[in-house]
Amino acid sequence: MRIIIINGPNLNLLGKREENNYGCITLEELEIKIKSAFDDIEFTFYQSNHEGELIDMIQRAGNFNGLILNPGGYAHTSVAIKDALEELKIFKIEVHLSHLAKREDYRQILLTAQSCNGYISGFKEKGYLAAVYLIKAFNKED
Repeated sequence: MRIIIINGPNLNLLGKREENNYGCITLEELEIKIKSAFDDIEFTFYQSNHEGELIDMIQRAGNFNGLILNPGGYAHTSVAIKDALEELKIFKIEVHLSHLAKREDYRQILLTAQSCNGYISGFKEKGYLAAVYLIKAFNKED
């Protein structure tokens, strides 16, 4: 099984920003944690602060069994990422480290999550582990 994990803007700053919302783990530590929890899965990790680069990776993800996406702030604004996700015909889960329902009003609209099979919010790095578990479970049903 192959899963691609795409992280959007500012996630390269994990471990340095708003610990209450995002936890204290770095992006590198998160990747290590995911790989060690699921050593039977081949992971590809990607992070960019640029919308077009995220779209390019989403468009190339069709040969994976699943996509985990944390689009960061683009979740609330990017019709272009939403459209790219619509065209991708694999299992897709959006993950947010922070609990979006407890945050600002503008974070309540999730454009990109509408084009995913579901989303996870508020469980910090454990949300990624839950997403991997769900992709495995739903791929077994096929």
